[in-house]
Parts: sequence; structure tokens; C-alpha cells
Amino acid sequence: MVHSMTAFARQEHAAAWGSLQLELRSVNQRYLEPHFRLPESLRDLEPAFRETLRTRLARGKVEVSLRFEASGDSAGLAVNRARLTELARALGEVRQAVEEATPPDALALLDYPGVLENRGPDTATVKEAAMALFERALDDLIAGRAREGDKLAELIGDRLAGIEAQVAEVRTLMPQILERQRAQLLERLEEVASGLDPQRLEAELTLLANKADVDEELDRLATHVAEVRRQLDQKGPVGRRLDFLMQELNREANTLSSKSVVAESTRCAVELKVLIEQMREQIQNIE
Repeated sequence: MVHSMTAFARQEHAAAWGSLQLELRSVNQRYLEPHFRLPESLRDLEPAFRETLRTRLARGKVEVSLRFEASGDSAGLAVNRARLTELARALGEVRQAVEEATPPDALALLDYPGVLENRGPDTATVKEAAMALFERALDDLIAGRAREGDKLAELIGDRLAGIEAQVAEVRTLMPQILERQRAQLLERLEEVASGLDPQRLEAELTLLANKADVDEELDRLATHVAEVRRQLDQKGPVGRRLDFLMQELNREANTLSSKSVVAESTRCAVELKVLIEQMREQIQNIE
């Protein structure tokens, strides 16, 4: 269900009146940001293209590039012979009525409305073909974003499994970690405070043990991992939610690191941060 924001699509259309080539490029962006490069004759297609993108994409910088080449048979200017004949007949009548009237030259005749006309293809036909071409290219782009999203989801799933492995390792180590911490504290206290009240000493040890207990952080890490997996299975854009969850995972990893008292738990906290950062970089490309 995850869609990347990175993809490329290209479509072409050829007809008797010419050819169209359309390219779509999409990269990651916080919002939907379309950019258009269209021929001047097809510039008024931009609002329709923009609206279609808005209804089918949520995020990403999308570049739309459309090229139009008219065929040799349909391109260029042509003289409307019927219009020119009518104009010649009218000029003849003018010369009969006004003998001193100066006849127009060829350029003046061509400048008369309707004599010289564009022999290009019907604009409506070209626009209809361009719109259909855009729809096909957009289908390809979305399919490409979906394929890329599947790969991203797989990579993120691997990192989530790594986080679960680190959490499980820390849980296994906790009794050993707490016991080692207790022994080290007792040794130091015996050296400098052998006259302390045993009950007060036990209370202080219990307080320190509670501060070093990371069960709550481990539980929250597991909860966030489960929520990331749930989001990866959701329909629609999930990139922003996943980015927020990365912040929450990183917060718990930092707390775990700050409570670390032995090398083993420190190593696990560092590995967690590495895995979370790797996921965060991938999530920047998710719609």
C-alpha cells in the first residue's frame, strides 16, 4: 500500500497530424508541487493537468513535460483559394468603377482576413489526444511509485525486525544489567560509606535500580514498531505519520541510551538509533 514519491513515466502518441511526447518525473517533496513545460498552443491544458494531479497524488514534486511536433503534411500556412477568388472578383469590380484605383500587391492580398490560413491540425483533436496521453502517463507514474513503495516497505520491515531483535536482547540482559549495577554500587559504597544505615542503603539501591529500569521504554518501542507496521498496510498517504513515528522511536532510543549503565545496553541503544535513522531516510521518499 506504500507509494514512493520517486518515479518516471513516458508516453508517446503519433497520428496523421503529428506526434506528442509526454514525460512525468516525480521526486520527494513535503507537498504536491507540479511544474509544467507545455507548448504554447497547448498551454491552456495546464489547469486540467493540475487538477488531475491533485486528485490522484498527495505529495511530491512532479515535472510535466509535453512536446508537440506537427507533421509535414499538416504544418505550415496555406492560401484559401476560394477566399482569394472572391477577393479578386471584388477588386475587379472596384477597378471597373474607379479606374484610377491602385491594385494591391501580393502581400496586401495575403494580409486580407481569411486569405492566408493555418493548415495545422485541429486544436481540439490535439488537446484531446494530449489529455489521454497524460492520463496514461500518470497511470504509469503511479504504478512506478507503487513498485518503489513496495521496495521501501520491505527495507523498512527489515529495520523493524532489527529493532525488535535489539529490544529482545535488552530484555534478556536486564536482570544481568541490574544485578551488575547493584554489585558495583555496593562495592563503591562500602569503600566510602561503610557506616550508612543498611535500610537507607537498600532504599537508595532500589531507587537507583528503578531509574535504570527500561521496561517502559522497551514496551513503547515495541508499540511504535507495531504501529509502523500497521501504517505500512494502510491505504492512502502515510509518509507524514511514519515520519512522526520515527521521532517517537528515536525519543525512546535516546532515553534507553541515557539510562544505560553497561556496555551491552549502550551498544543496543546505538544500534537502535542507526536502524531508526536508516528508516527515517527511506521514509522521506514515501508519499
